[in-house]
Amino acid sequence: MSCCPPPRPQKADAPETREVATCNGHAVSPIKGVDIPGGVALIGTAKPVLPADGEGPIRRKKLARFRLGATTVTTAEFESFVQATGYVTDAERLGDSLVFQGLLPSGTPPTQAVAVAPWWRLVPGATWRRPAGPGGADALPDHPVVHVSWNDAKAFAFWAGGRLPSEAEWEHAARGGAGDVRFPWGDQEPNDTDFYPCNIWQGPFPQKDRGLDGYCGTAPAQSYEPNAYGLYNMIGNVWEWTSETFRVRSLKKGSKAAHAGKSDFKLCKGGSFLCHRSYCYRYRIAARNSSSATSSTSHIGFRVALDFK
Repeated sequence: MSCCPPPRPQKADAPETREVATCNGHAVSPIKGVDIPGGVALIGTAKPVLPADGEGPIRRKKLARFRLGATTVTTAEFESFVQATGYVTDAERLGDSLVFQGLLPSGTPPTQAVAVAPWWRLVPGATWRRPAGPGGADALPDHPVVHVSWNDAKAFAFWAGGRLPSEAEWEHAARGGAGDVRFPWGDQEPNDTDFYPCNIWQGPFPQKDRGLDGYCGTAPAQSYEPNAYGLYNMIGNVWEWTSETFRVRSLKKGSKAAHAGKSDFKLCKGGSFLCHRSYCYRYRIAARNSSSATSSTSHIGFRVALDFK
């Protein structure tokens, strides 16, 4: 069982990328970036848990110094972008988005369930402004912006004078100089009793999140302890779009079958508040996920990388 929904089918009228107009070039970046040192980055792990996803073998790549958002982009930051540009997200343009059932407010009209993952509901009018749908509350300004597609994330990053990070950059930043560790804080596993270093699920899925880590749903973008580089919530809270197309290098039949039809999907990293070791153990640095460029959900956001000029 996976907490993640199937991707939104790519529609013929959905452009792969949509750049936004800016005044006098790029806007002054609103991103509070932290310096990430260059050097030899590790990608993947020597101890893969889900090898069919391409978590191993471990690889190395030389990276230049760059900056990365200390947090994922917040609702308030995304609102500034929309006010400056008039940008319309894919969820707004297409008219609906996927909402986790546990986040729907009481009194929500009947919604369409996703057949293979009925805990996901296709909700008309669910957007970054109203993440639970028209009958729900406004998005919290200091929480990660959600219901943003890869296209939307790329457009924001361009406006902010940056870009989405590569997989190598994301993992290099998440490790904080600690090497082939499972999590940004080391190898100690989060549990359901006394160690809650990130926002993931506790309790029977999908019926009830006990919220022992302090949150049911998203947490503020700047919450929990940062890693050694000063980055918050690299694991859990929301999945993060990267710049890359999802690829698995394995030639094994099982791996190919598991990812058939994903030739143009985009890579996500980090896991979300819906993950748990018992069914979706992808809240690890080397873990990988993917979705189509127009997909948007309650549990996918992004952070921005910035190059040194």
